[in-house]
Amino acid sequence: MKHKYQLIYNKLYEHYGPQRWWPAETPFEMMMGSILVQNTSWRNADKALDNLKPFLKPEAIDYLSIDELAHLIRPSGFFNIKAKRIKSYMKWFKTYNYDIDLIKKIDRHQLRKELISIQGIGPETADVILIYAFDIPIFVVDAYARRIFYRLGYDMPESYDEFRKQIEKDLPMDLMLYNEFHALLVEHAKEHCKTSPICESCPLFGLCDRRLA
Repeated sequence: MKHKYQLIYNKLYEHYGPQRWWPAETPFEMMMGSILVQNTSWRNADKALDNLKPFLKPEAIDYLSIDELAHLIRPSGFFNIKAKRIKSYMKWFKTYNYDIDLIKKIDRHQLRKELISIQGIGPETADVILIYAFDIPIFVVDAYARRIFYRLGYDMPESYDEFRKQIEKDLPMDLMLYNEFHALLVEHAKEHCKTSPICESCPLFGLCDRRLA
């Protein structure tokens, strides 16, 4: 019998198909998007990314002042805070000469620790960057994952890392699986498992305890 988490993944994949995330043209654009999307919708983050298009190279972002950067990313909200976060990230990225292949050679635990130590980069953003920019398989815990697993009937740990580890211990360390799993959970939360869920035709209906409280 397939494990419960693998079964959830399989049903979502069969229903929605491959999501082919992250929606970005380059790994660097993905990194910027992961910061811009904090505490806002992807639509707003995408508007900010459009403004950044002429500057979507590390050296160009590094050259911009914080005020110039904040003005460009204004559509993402909290733009002054996010400008500082991007600058902090760039300071770290520059220590590796903006070399993604070099960063991929770092021990995954050490790399995650370094990312989380950057001002404004919490575990969720760090893990999104790990999987979608640096090709490191890891489960991303976000509000959508918490909502879906709670409604399915799982009492997942409150701790971010304990939640993540509970999922990972029962799944193979497969990059594509984790890449798709996060994207599929986001899609499912938008299509069916909304704040007010649409249970009709839900691909997980037969597995769900429908805990809505």
